[in-house]
Amino acid sequence: MTEIDRYIAKQLATGVAFVATGLVAVMWLTQSLRFVEMIVNKGLSLGAFLVLTLLLMPSFLVVILPISLFAVVLFTYNKLNSDRELVVMRAAGLSNWALARPALAFSAAMVVAGYALSLWIIPKTVERFHIMQWSIRNDITGVLLQEGVFNKFGDGLMIYVRSRTSGGELLGLLVHDRRSPDKPVTLMAERGALVYTDAGPRVLMVNGNRQQLTKGTGKLSLLYFDSYTVDLASASSASEDRTRDARESSLASLLNADEHKLGPGEYRKAKAELHGRFTSPLYNFGFPLIALACLLPASFSRRGQTGHILAAVGLLVAAEALSLGTSNLVTANLAYVPTMYLAALLPIAAGLAVLGGGLPRWRGLPSAASA
Repeated sequence: MTEIDRYIAKQLATGVAFVATGLVAVMWLTQSLRFVEMIVNKGLSLGAFLVLTLLLMPSFLVVILPISLFAVVLFTYNKLNSDRELVVMRAAGLSNWALARPALAFSAAMVVAGYALSLWIIPKTVERFHIMQWSIRNDITGVLLQEGVFNKFGDGLMIYVRSRTSGGELLGLLVHDRRSPDKPVTLMAERGALVYTDAGPRVLMVNGNRQQLTKGTGKLSLLYFDSYTVDLASASSASEDRTRDARESSLASLLNADEHKLGPGEYRKAKAELHGRFTSPLYNFGFPLIALACLLPASFSRRGQTGHILAAVGLLVAAEALSLGTSNLVTANLAYVPTMYLAALLPIAAGLAVLGGGLPRWRGLPSAASA
């Protein structure tokens, strides 16, 4: 690389680092609000909260990177033009290709990083996130059965524990069971414990009473007991097998997806995810090319390049809308799979053509040769 290449590449790398970090921070803040309920109602620890939210970040990074690259390339080259540095570089004999070379090299490196994220890192993090989220929501031992709060299990079972000893004994138990709507039951006990059986977890209650209103008469039926057990397994909404998301499937699983096993809808989602993993990193090259194609062929103007910048932003929005539209089309009908690749390759082809002089420039936007 020449000194000029290193000079421009340094500005691009610094800008992408700042912009991507800022966007990731914003996304982390918005996504973290989803888990406030787990912290308040289910006692989720700060460490588990941070792990859950950070596991989501690679999924957003693959979307944020192309937009960050576009914004930084647009800003950097506009600043170089405003400071007349591009004028000096062109006077030194540098062509549009030479000026674009640092951005293209940096974008190519981001394409490689995008494929690493899309094909390997994101499936692993999404899988771990879903496993962790599922276990937190369904593990009644360490998270859901909290002292001093009303713990809800499934539909119709509520348990209150006043306190818990260091040995795991539960004190001051109150259970309200409405799993049978016609026969609601309230139980109270001095103490108890969470025990495990082959049939699943149960709450053992000692020295308490069982209260039930007799249907029709409204009379209270009161039963004192020395010990009583409440089945939690039947109340929990957990199931042995959780539903797997196509985003956490490995590349081999997506390639070998069976329509008969998954069903038509899930099969289309799996194939859309597969092709999305191959096309999404290409936008790391296509979006910066949009900015380069709009700025570099234009001549210097003291009035700035507002029109070129607005044109670049408009083309970016159109390219992003085309990407989302083709993805939805493929999810509905796999016959549209080629449109995903066309949407990803179109900005690259058009941008390279404009930089090479292969496409006519817009009317009113003079070329660098006329400067």
